[in-house]
Amino acid sequence: MNTFEELIINGFITEWIDPKLDLFNEIEKLKKEKNAVVLAHYYQEPDIQDIADYLGDSLGLSQEAAKTSADIIVFAGVHFMAETAKILSPEKKVLLPDLKAGCSLSDSCPPHLFAKFKERYPDHLVITYVNCTAELKAMSDIVCTSSNAIQIVNSLPKDAKIIFGPDQNLGAYVAKKTGRELILWNGACMVHEIFSRQRILGLKQKYPDALFIAHPECEEFVLKMADYIGSTTGLLNFTMKNSAQAFIVATESGILHQMEKASPHKTFIPAPPNNTCACNECPHMKLNTLEKLYICLKNELPEVNVPMDIIDRAKKPIERMLEISAQLAL
Repeated sequence: MNTFEELIINGFITEWIDPKLDLFNEIEKLKKEKNAVVLAHYYQEPDIQDIADYLGDSLGLSQEAAKTSADIIVFAGVHFMAETAKILSPEKKVLLPDLKAGCSLSDSCPPHLFAKFKERYPDHLVITYVNCTAELKAMSDIVCTSSNAIQIVNSLPKDAKIIFGPDQNLGAYVAKKTGRELILWNGACMVHEIFSRQRILGLKQKYPDALFIAHPECEEFVLKMADYIGSTTGLLNFTMKNSAQAFIVATESGILHQMEKASPHKTFIPAPPNNTCACNECPHMKLNTLEKLYICLKNELPEVNVPMDIIDRAKKPIERMLEISAQLAL
């Protein structure tokens, strides 16, 4: 008879679900029975966002993974996020609804190639954006997120030489804001690199009173047009606090669900990519579904594991990031 591991097909366990089943109710019951917590990124589908115990960006999710008392962490996000949770809480079982929920940015920086790149700059500190593999984090001096990258660079000595990877767009933005020279790895996020200049300009003409806001992973031409640049949480908070009634949003469109919930009287328009789509979705993030989350929690599979030697080396730069973020919050 096949084990559950052998039944993991295309990255997730296939199982028939009664269409009459109330998945929200069943997931809540399973969470209580198993002492499990569901952590979800803002880019997940709305149903998953609504069922999550904690919803946030990479920084907030890392902080929550480090402090949760749950026995099981179900990470509704992508693979590197689940790896980060396992690194910070190695004693806990970490589950990912679909193992194929990867990341184009993470894939753009294979660890063996980055190791050779790093060898060319032996006297440089290495800052890696959290959107990378556990192996890459293990090669780093400190990890950052889009929420704290500028502050982390500013926290280092002025004469420190720095490699920044893997996102070249975020790195270039941080270099500009800090005035520091950064050696950049040539990587990028597919979602944030396919926005259409022409279609965005068209939206700005159609909605002249709308503010244009963008994530720093976007290309420079997008950032130059932006009225505000910020992390996913930064963008959400900006729309809540700003008096404008309409916003054109240049990041993954999943965040619009929370923007609309927080400010139902405002209008949110997703910035369009350079294809026929009206909005820009991450195909990896959207691999997770409420059905997969339910099956994953029920069977406690697929599980994400990280070798202990990688955990030992990767934990230090992540904890350093969390320590600096905590100090900055004071």
